[in-house]
Amino acid sequence: MDTRERGTMDYGLIGIVSVMILFGLIMLLSASSPNAYKQFGDSYYFLKHQVIFGLIPGMAGLLFFSRIPYTFWKKHAWNLLLVSIGLLLLVFIPGFSAGFGTSHSWISIGGFFSIQPSEIVKLTFLFYLAGWLGARDERGVRDINTGLVPFLAVLGIIAILMILQPDTGSMTIIAAMSLVVYFVAGAPVKYVAGLIAAGLAGIWFLITITPYRAARFTTFLHPELDPQGIGYHINQALLALGSGGFFGLGYGHSRQKFQYLPEVAGDSVFAVIGEEMGFVISLFVIGLFLVLFWRLMEIAKRAPDKFSKYVCVGVAAWIVIQAFENIASMAALMPITGVPLPFISYGGTSLAILMCAIGVVLNISKHTK
Repeated sequence: MDTRERGTMDYGLIGIVSVMILFGLIMLLSASSPNAYKQFGDSYYFLKHQVIFGLIPGMAGLLFFSRIPYTFWKKHAWNLLLVSIGLLLLVFIPGFSAGFGTSHSWISIGGFFSIQPSEIVKLTFLFYLAGWLGARDERGVRDINTGLVPFLAVLGIIAILMILQPDTGSMTIIAAMSLVVYFVAGAPVKYVAGLIAAGLAGIWFLITITPYRAARFTTFLHPELDPQGIGYHINQALLALGSGGFFGLGYGHSRQKFQYLPEVAGDSVFAVIGEEMGFVISLFVIGLFLVLFWRLMEIAKRAPDKFSKYVCVGVAAWIVIQAFENIASMAALMPITGVPLPFISYGGTSLAILMCAIGVVLNISKHTK
């Protein structure tokens, strides 16, 4: 039985997240040091960057959001939808847009650093969705005209803007998170199943009309076809995971991080974890995400109202779905999507926004029944 007194934060949640962040920083130091030294002459460059632009703003955000009454976000749900759309539009405006590779999903701030709007939209759109669904009874959610059509219209706008960047990985996370919240709010199973089928069909259409997506999908099905070309990333990730065995090569002893594995500190950090720490610690990391999901759902079950319940469910779905996408892509269980591993991968915006989301849940935990 949970003996936590009403009016206090859920310290169990703080503990789980703290362990994940600390582990992430430790692994980031190991994974990024060769590239950091080669590019900047400083083995600690990426670690410092993560602390300055991710951890410190994230801690400030966590404290701020945990103190702001969660009802504040409910009152401003509509404004937050406009913020979400505005942020996604900024990436198309010259002077703000910053591109990396084939994607233009970042906003440059004075040329000093960049932020990824899609990470912020995951939270702001969740606030809107929770507020919109919370204002309807189950009958209103189940009705086509007052539930399904408006839900599809707003989600469609967000999805189209993200596809145009393109940022299919983040779009998939937001869409899946939204469907989970929509289902929990009372949407019929047939609606959700139909939307999933339509979403898969849409992804298949994007694959068929876009050469680089088609190449990624072909590589997913047959990673051995072009190991030095489009299949290079996944082959190097599998080599890293396979080299680790049960107990790993030891911390700091990864071979793949020495200019072999692409995005070694970002999307591919789980492959380094598998190589250095082995299968056992990799399972431990997966277990941490499952424990975090359980804790968030426990708070959701005791949430004081529908809005707070949907926010907790949305944060839980967001983190677990994103973790699954990242880990599954490194294990060749799905095509590489380019999404970071929550709390662990390099990426200041991702870490800071995730900590802000946890801060909101902590505020909700003060009011649990």
